[in-house]
Amino acid sequence: MHIHYLQHVAFEGLGSIEDWARQKGHTLSATRLYLGEPLPEVETADLLIVMGGPMNIYQEADYPWLADEKRYIKKNISAGRRVLGICLGAQLIADVLGARVYANHDKEIGWFPVETTEAASLSKLFCAFPRQLDVFHWHGDTFDIPTGAIHVARSAGCAHQAFVYDERVVGLQFHLETTPASAQQIIAHGEDELVAGSYIQSAQAMLADARRFDTINRAMQKLLDRLTSTP
Repeated sequence: MHIHYLQHVAFEGLGSIEDWARQKGHTLSATRLYLGEPLPEVETADLLIVMGGPMNIYQEADYPWLADEKRYIKKNISAGRRVLGICLGAQLIADVLGARVYANHDKEIGWFPVETTEAASLSKLFCAFPRQLDVFHWHGDTFDIPTGAIHVARSAGCAHQAFVYDERVVGLQFHLETTPASAQQIIAHGEDELVAGSYIQSAQAMLADARRFDTINRAMQKLLDRLTSTP
């Protein structure tokens, strides 16, 4: 299987997804939008992964490539491709599926639990997901659940944490791919956001327990296994 990913900033790459892909024998390619790289044909990849980033989906004036990226994501979904969006990537998917993306009441930065909804049992991708899991967050925006999608996860700080559309498109507001090294990169570039808040942790707290990263990375691997095994 060939996997193509869209990267918005140099410091938010695939994280643990890269190791999973190599272990499974999948091939990888990328469009680094921040470098102005062109988007490939839709037929290029079996799975499209849309990564996170500090920009917002509505900042097209500042990031002109967002408009082309949105069209590209929509074409992949319309063509029946598997698509995974993480944080900004999930917001972009929600947007192209017609849902509203807007500022959440609180920023979520750090380790906070998400829990699956009752509707998650209806999805083959999420029916085996842990009932509750401490995951890594770094977001200020959120999204409404797109029409026709299944709302599969929520948290105390953000009601809409994840959705599944047509059993082949997944939007995750939170991060399961983050490793200690990638967390350090995000923290280094986002230190100005580490202010007092109900759902904002210190850099020290975020990096205190490496076992947390192992747990979310395993959850991501299992989700990717299910996503890539669907017809």
